[in-house]
Amino acid sequence: MSQLLSEWSFPPVPFIGVTLGAILYLRGFILTRRARPSELPNWRAVCFLSGLATLWLALASPIDALDDYLLAMHMIQHFILMSVAPPLIVLGAPTVPMLRGLPRSLVRKLLGPLLRNRTFHAALRFLTHPMTAWLSMNIAYLGWHTPFMFELTFRSENIHDFEHFCFFSTSLLFWWIVLAPWPSRPRWPRWTVIPYLFSADVVNTVLSAILVFSTHVLYPSYAAAPRVSFLTPLKDQAAAGAEMWVLNSIVFLIPAIAITLQILTPRALRTSRQVSEPAGQQCGAQPGAD
Repeated sequence: MSQLLSEWSFPPVPFIGVTLGAILYLRGFILTRRARPSELPNWRAVCFLSGLATLWLALASPIDALDDYLLAMHMIQHFILMSVAPPLIVLGAPTVPMLRGLPRSLVRKLLGPLLRNRTFHAALRFLTHPMTAWLSMNIAYLGWHTPFMFELTFRSENIHDFEHFCFFSTSLLFWWIVLAPWPSRPRWPRWTVIPYLFSADVVNTVLSAILVFSTHVLYPSYAAAPRVSFLTPLKDQAAAGAEMWVLNSIVFLIPAIAITLQILTPRALRTSRQVSEPAGQQCGAQPGAD
């Protein structure tokens, strides 16, 4: 156990992605902030870089080393990939900074025609539709946690990496709808985000309860794994379900409560607050309402 806690890995593809993402974002953030400081306060850069850091933590730290032995640690990794790194990255409002961070020649010659293509825009609108985002995230969440699919990830590292990609990419879509980062605009009325979040929490609750209250080990690989803690396989499974239940529910409920309070606040009071606060504070106070 102590050896595993000190074991860091160095996955090259995530390292290249995280490093390149940080460089492009910071370059574009500096260029964009000169003209749009109110839309890109410093806290957005902090959120984006924190999201990349937690993504690296999930994939390279001892969390990844322990996930083959403890389901509870495996679920911590999934929690970071789905409910920590994606919302932090989305809060960074990455669209404009990432585009501005690219070399102009690349944007003009390669991305320019793509950004003007109607099929591309239709596909983008489909992917960023609330129903598409909700279904993709929850289907990935439930599908990869079925015993058959879960066991597949133990047979191939490539399948395991694809599972992580599915969790992370679909969660980016999911949180994009919730936070609506600048310069995007909500597709549905703001109040619809509340049932959007609560219904996702229902899905999480069902899966978590199955793990907590099951009377047998659902994933044979963990029943056969060497014991690296005092937890039996069944107790480890219950602990994993409890983690998912509590942590994901908190992450879903906090923005739902914040949006509810925002909607219920009288318009006149919101207007007076906006007038009395500096522009940077207004943007920071409502990160999902750009």
